[in-house]
Amino acid sequence: MLKKIFSRRKNTLTEISYEESKELARDKNPKVRAELASNASIKPEVLYYLTEDDAPEVRRNVARNANTPVQANTILAKDDDNEVRSELARKICKILPDLSGEEAQSVREQTIEILEVLATDQLPSVRAILSESLKDSLDAPKHVVMALAKDVDQIVASPVLEYSPLLTEADLLEVIASGVAAGALPAIARRPNIGEDVSDAVAASLEIPAVAALLANPSAQVREDTLDQIINQAETVEELHEPMVMRVDLSIRAMRRIAGFVASSLVEKLVERNDLSPEIEKELKKSVKGRIAETEDFSEPQEDEALKRAEKLWASGRLDEQTLAEAVAEKELSFIHNGLALMTGMDVSTVRRILNSRNGKVVTSLCWRAKLSMRLAIRIQTEIAHVKNKDLVNAKDGVEYPFDEKEMDWQLSFYAD
Repeated sequence: MLKKIFSRRKNTLTEISYEESKELARDKNPKVRAELASNASIKPEVLYYLTEDDAPEVRRNVARNANTPVQANTILAKDDDNEVRSELARKICKILPDLSGEEAQSVREQTIEILEVLATDQLPSVRAILSESLKDSLDAPKHVVMALAKDVDQIVASPVLEYSPLLTEADLLEVIASGVAAGALPAIARRPNIGEDVSDAVAASLEIPAVAALLANPSAQVREDTLDQIINQAETVEELHEPMVMRVDLSIRAMRRIAGFVASSLVEKLVERNDLSPEIEKELKKSVKGRIAETEDFSEPQEDEALKRAEKLWASGRLDEQTLAEAVAEKELSFIHNGLALMTGMDVSTVRRILNSRNGKVVTSLCWRAKLSMRLAIRIQTEIAHVKNKDLVNAKDGVEYPFDEKEMDWQLSFYAD
């Protein structure tokens, strides 16, 4: 008998007679009973009998089996084994769309009752399986989806909050008002085409990840007054600076406000992403220059000795790449500032501002104007300007500057005297 059933392992549709299945269901070997429980041709009454099996692996296969009767599924929904309930949740969500028509109405009602039980399961991972499986469904019971949306665990609430087509704007506002799960609000902010009222509610939460997600959502409708409130918040919250700059529907007034507090590199993005007139572009750059001048670090004195040394080397034609490389190795900041000023024809205070900006693009452009190699430009970015790794500009083909002359001139125009 064992040989016979295990030879059918690869084909779960192989029919086993009713008498044979009853005998196998009482076999002492749990592997035999588990194999039987996975067979899709087994009579529903045998599967019902196996729901009370002592071996969890048997009950798991019963939970997976699409032929298991709804009465057995009802029992399995309260099984002590977590994986049994998890497997049942996966199966129920798969078969739900097929339960339509008058003949299936009774089964559908009982299946919905099972979903209700699973939606309140003590294990978040079981509820999360339901949420993930039902997030795109039009056949899911609305009240079950709402229960999942209001769940206290983020892994449960987020999938349906972000994707469920059954949730209306009113539903989302109700969820927010009742207290959305911690960490789940960004899921609402990411929903496509959310309306102004929902955007207002997200913005009013002052939850930074959610507001950032709202700003990054190009289809979200945001009132101008709401955007003004977000800009007020963003001024002191750096995490909102880039999402704010990348917003596609900014007015000129909003851009002026944003340019007043974000980093110069983000103002560059603001200019690049929007088809601005030369006058507006010049105005935004002027705003950056004004802030740079106000925050300039004068704590490091300009040493006369370093200046005289740089001027002497420049006059004799010996202020070159090797000299700068040696100064970088020794961290001779004042000499580097004065040397780069002479090599670029820029004011030393402008050079100092550029190196203090931590902007990889503009530091690279400064080195290009000084006729330094890209290799040394990378060292100056990392060792002198302390540019963050994510903002570092690397060489093209290992040795070349990655930008053309026009772009590097444009980068330096933000700091031009």
